[in-house]
Amino acid sequence: MSIAEQMTWTREPKEYSIDPRRIAITTEPHTDLWQRTYYHFRNDNAPLLQAETEEKFFSFVVKTDFSQSHHRFDQCGIVLYLDAENWLKASVEYENESFQHLGSVVTNHGYSDWATTAIPAEVRTMWYRLSRREDDYCVECSDDGLHFSQMRICHLWEGAGKIRFGVYACSPEDSSFTAEFTELAVTECAWKAHDGQQPDEASD
Repeated sequence: MSIAEQMTWTREPKEYSIDPRRIAITTEPHTDLWQRTYYHFRNDNAPLLQAETEEKFFSFVVKTDFSQSHHRFDQCGIVLYLDAENWLKASVEYENESFQHLGSVVTNHGYSDWATTAIPAEVRTMWYRLSRREDDYCVECSDDGLHFSQMRICHLWEGAGKIRFGVYACSPEDSSFTAEFTELAVTECAWKAHDGQQPDEASD
């Protein structure tokens, strides 16, 4: 059974399709994930398709295609959603015809951050790799699925036990587009132990 077939909806959109090789999600207007920081608002209604695991060391890889995104903040990417106040996501968010934001959000105990870098608007696909080492996580991105660059390392205060991880897409403003997810895979942890750390098999 493919990883796509193991995933279930944490929040189900009205329009989607799932097969072993491809997931497509059509976003609905005014859907988003954000908690409090700076903007003060709390949005928690983006559709999430996730698999569940207690595995402490693994990586999840997926290719995203957002060729149809066209409105400010349209986005799709990876997500690890525990509950409304504890989650992380990484995506490309459309801004305008000149540039968009490649970034990630980590939300611990109800407060979100947002770390971004500007990339050209003509970028229409992106690979992500989410790696877990117990309750620490690494998010990477790639334009070819072979060579990954680190976006961030983070800690999830509630992320030590059973988790759910997968993909999401949303349109925070008045728009809609169809996001596609392919090449989904779960592998051994590609984020190796740091120098001086015990190897994974020696961890409790």
